[in-house]
Amino acid sequence: MSDPTQTLCVAVFAFAGALMFYALFGYPLLLDWLARRSDNPVHKDDKLRSVSFVIAVYNGEKFLERKLRTIFAQNYPRELMEILVISDGSTDRTDEIARSFAAEGVKFLRVLRGGKAAALNAGVPLVSGEILVLNDVRQTLDPNCLCNVIACFGDPKVGAVSPETIIVQGETHEETTTSLYWRYESWIRQRLTRVDSTFGYSGAFAAIRRSLWTPLPPGTLLDDVYEPLVAFFKGYRILMEPTATMYDFPTALHSEFRRKVRLQAGLYQMLKIMPELLSSRNRMRLHFISAKYGRIIIPYCMIAIALTTFGLPPYWRAAAAFGQIFFYGLALLDAVVPDGATLKQLTSPIRTFVVLMAASLAAVRVFFVQPTSLWKEASYRPSIAEAPANGPKLPTGSNV
Repeated sequence: MSDPTQTLCVAVFAFAGALMFYALFGYPLLLDWLARRSDNPVHKDDKLRSVSFVIAVYNGEKFLERKLRTIFAQNYPRELMEILVISDGSTDRTDEIARSFAAEGVKFLRVLRGGKAAALNAGVPLVSGEILVLNDVRQTLDPNCLCNVIACFGDPKVGAVSPETIIVQGETHEETTTSLYWRYESWIRQRLTRVDSTFGYSGAFAAIRRSLWTPLPPGTLLDDVYEPLVAFFKGYRILMEPTATMYDFPTALHSEFRRKVRLQAGLYQMLKIMPELLSSRNRMRLHFISAKYGRIIIPYCMIAIALTTFGLPPYWRAAAAFGQIFFYGLALLDAVVPDGATLKQLTSPIRTFVVLMAASLAAVRVFFVQPTSLWKEASYRPSIAEAPANGPKLPTGSNV
């Protein structure tokens, strides 16, 4: 291999492939190995602590009543639960529904449309519970979710806790495969919890000590990363508690694309807000870089592999080109494959992967637009809004 260009292409192709392999398979295997050897238990207790639910919502009329009912159904003393609904400039019946629960002790605050971070900054100072439980409106809760989360605060090292999220059964292959991302994320968070701490909690249900709350910087995209990381750098652990569960619904692939854009853009934003994430102050720096930024580099590795394929030796060039054409061809084919076809089981995950990698590339928009413009409403089947509050259809093999 005397051609310097060919040598460079081979080196870049191999390096990009190795990085992709590490991010997708190598790090998860390493993390699992470390988690199995960790001895870092959570010392729980049964103390009943005062809790303030804070629900920031924009146009949540389809879900708000069900969300409040699932909170009322918690196996936890009602007198220790405070509930505040913050309407972030809603234009539907959200305000009317929230006010209709005033007799049941639900407080209501309307703010001008400014995004979730601004809504939380306005609402949190109005509540007084020892534990803040920050909630989104769509998800429903298992009756024991709250008590199992609160038990973790018996450990003085614990700063914030989230339950495990179970995505209910999708009706299409697209819904099923878009939910795989969260199942993978849940698997990662379980093992990070065993090692020490996760790098965020679930914005859909996040319990944090009131004393640790810090006002969010304007335009923050990932409140569910910023707040727990502030606690993390104060020495606290951030956990996902597997005995506590909540249920969420599958979203359409185009909605998941927009969500992924916001999440990855938020990670770029976090480096500006918290540069110490890459310093020795981060006691889990290897895990943070591998779990978070390892995924960001995957689409760039895919581009590098595609470009350097042209400079590979003839035999390897043909094999690499065929493999990529076949892979991306299956992703394109998925759009026309009927949902009930056997081939869909192969094409749908590939298309979902490609779309989410494209979303990672699109996340660089955060450097050119207002960050809050990346917030978009989730899209879902109309029937999801009519799903019962206490009887979701669980997915097959939901345990991670």
